[in-house]
Amino acid sequence: MKREIQHVPYGYEPPASERKGTLVFYDSFEHISDQELAEAARTATERKFTKLVLYPLHEETVRRMTKEPVQSYYKREDRLHEWRREQGLSFITVETLEGKRKKYTPLDSALRHISEVYPSPYFLYLTPEMANLFASYSSFEEWIVKLRLILSETPSTVHPRLEKFRHRWDVAGDGERK
Repeated sequence: MKREIQHVPYGYEPPASERKGTLVFYDSFEHISDQELAEAARTATERKFTKLVLYPLHEETVRRMTKEPVQSYYKREDRLHEWRREQGLSFITVETLEGKRKKYTPLDSALRHISEVYPSPYFLYLTPEMANLFASYSSFEEWIVKLRLILSETPSTVHPRLEKFRHRWDVAGDGERK
């Protein structure tokens, strides 16, 4: 194998990558439209994330979290894969952890998996309902200091813990907060 020698000036440092971090859309995707998926992709592009991870929940996870009926995991996952192919954007990934586990996956386990696999910093893209649900968990305060939240729209009601950590989340349409 032949090596190619590159000459660079003394002290040269390659330019830092402008794209950083991972935006994780954590949802059942039962009621999420293609337009809402496109909004999440646009948010990831505007805020220059390295990856947009679509994290569909297994039906057992949804059942324990919300008690609402959903389509089977594979139907929702196939829809996400089809949407991703239509977009033609290489930075979008569909996470399949829950499909491999085939059972209830606690949010803590999902977040640990994401932090092991994807580049930091981490942002969760959530609907207001899912954000309030996340804030109701006892581990919320442990995780909110490790990641930030981007809500798809302004919530009508805000969980007290979510209000307490108002500085750790913003709404997608608001743009980057300074």
